[in-house]
Amino acid sequence: MRTYSQLHPGTALPSPAPSWAGVGTCALPETALAGPDPATHRLPYHLLALITAGHGTVEVDFEPWPGRPGTLLWVRPGQAVRFGDRPGLDADLVVWERRLLTADELAGVGVDEPTGPVRWQLAGEDQDAVISDVAQLAVDCRRHSGGATAAALLRHQLAVLLLRIALLDTDPATPAATAESRTFARFRRALEDGHARTRRVEDYAEQLECSVRTLTRASLAVTGRTAKQVVDDRVALEARRLLACTTLSVAEVGRRLGFPEPTNFGRFFHRESGLSPGAFRARPAAPAGPVPVQRRPAD
Repeated sequence: MRTYSQLHPGTALPSPAPSWAGVGTCALPETALAGPDPATHRLPYHLLALITAGHGTVEVDFEPWPGRPGTLLWVRPGQAVRFGDRPGLDADLVVWERRLLTADELAGVGVDEPTGPVRWQLAGEDQDAVISDVAQLAVDCRRHSGGATAAALLRHQLAVLLLRIALLDTDPATPAATAESRTFARFRRALEDGHARTRRVEDYAEQLECSVRTLTRASLAVTGRTAKQVVDDRVALEARRLLACTTLSVAEVGRRLGFPEPTNFGRFFHRESGLSPGAFRARPAAPAGPVPVQRRPAD
């Protein structure tokens, strides 16, 4: 099977996309993620990027991560990603639908964790194994274009790759889960679903059937920030994503996040990000460093 660039010379994929089987592979230069002036993109599915050549920076949710051969990055659905424009940067990309694999197939893999690990620098046997898994998945994605058996093969190859990546983070010294960490995990999941509806910690405490004090204690234990600050951090992140990846007006972005008045949204955004919404949107496409975030100290 010929690649997209062979079928459509001189053009690029608007973004990598899963194939008929829910998983797909391609090379970074074949997509609009690469180029002399790459934009920030927000994809609705998972993306793994294994850098194979060159050096550069990849921004994930506006935080820059250094990339070089052997760097592996995982961008989750909804996160904002931008590949640097330094010449020679190349990567093999793997993308898949967020509901493609079941929990039984991915025991121990935080595939639905919105704040999971982003970057690994592979070396030795780990690097060889991941490169081999990605290469074989790419070969089979090209070879097969339909059928239940082929779809199962691709799904299981992806599961093997993700399980292998999960083992990269295995650390015997990692402390056991605590009551605070479990409460915070539930809070984080509720916040993912509810941040556009409410910024009141009381609403999340009621949903989780606990007290505001319990949520704040759990948030401080895990992140060093209060529950209210965690909520505001998530709303500010969503605002940055919408400003960078959509053409919505500043007022529309504010309304989507529960700010009927643009002035209130502007004050909130400036407090949380250190820039006005308009200044953030107008910033250079290739900033020298991370987007400035003005953190309020923990209470």
